[in-house]
Amino acid sequence: MNKTIVVVGASRGIGKALVELLAKNKEFTIYALSRNIEQLTANFKGCKNVISAKFDLEHSVEQQLQTIFSVKPQIDVLINNAGWLVNKSFEKITHEEFTKSYQINVIGVMQSCQFFIPLMKTSHIVNISSMGGFQGSMKFPGLAAYSSSKAALCNFTELFAEEHKNTDIRMNCLCLSAVQTEMLELAFPGYKTEISPIQMAAYIADFSLDNNTLINGKIIPVSLSTP
Repeated sequence: MNKTIVVVGASRGIGKALVELLAKNKEFTIYALSRNIEQLTANFKGCKNVISAKFDLEHSVEQQLQTIFSVKPQIDVLINNAGWLVNKSFEKITHEEFTKSYQINVIGVMQSCQFFIPLMKTSHIVNISSMGGFQGSMKFPGLAAYSSSKAALCNFTELFAEEHKNTDIRMNCLCLSAVQTEMLELAFPGYKTEISPIQMAAYIADFSLDNNTLINGKIIPVSLSTP
């Protein structure tokens, strides 16, 4: 079945593995978006069904998306995987760092969804959050900006689903525990986990493609470890 899938945050880690996995299905058209267009181009230069585009959640979100999606395709799946993390004690986090965390991790996601709604019919939006943003989970020092912004993303998921419950657009949120990526090293230097980006990408792909009928507005922990 033909599907058009958008992956935001596709240049490395889970996002890169996700696009590579989805691209194996030649009936899919995948838009791979990231600030790092050079890395995107290198990652997917051999994938004819992948369209790479520079996209920065910090600035002029709607204007960038208008340019990228000028042909207005119908979007079947949107995976909001981009994120930004600063690891500092609360007292040392600057106003600029708080603002950047919330713009990339929450506000930019909201603005993207506002753009994509008119391009959706029976569609699934999957937000990628963190166990640090999951209510009641263990919290860790240094991640006040990151984890609180990911918690806001969870709350947005519930609110969006409520507002759109009479449509065929579904939104869910996956709260991931540790995956062996560059971001994990930034959050927990030296920590090793058994979960690879490829393994997590496979889970996200299956969930995104097959769970948009009976699940809506749910915050789902995906965790084998702490963190």
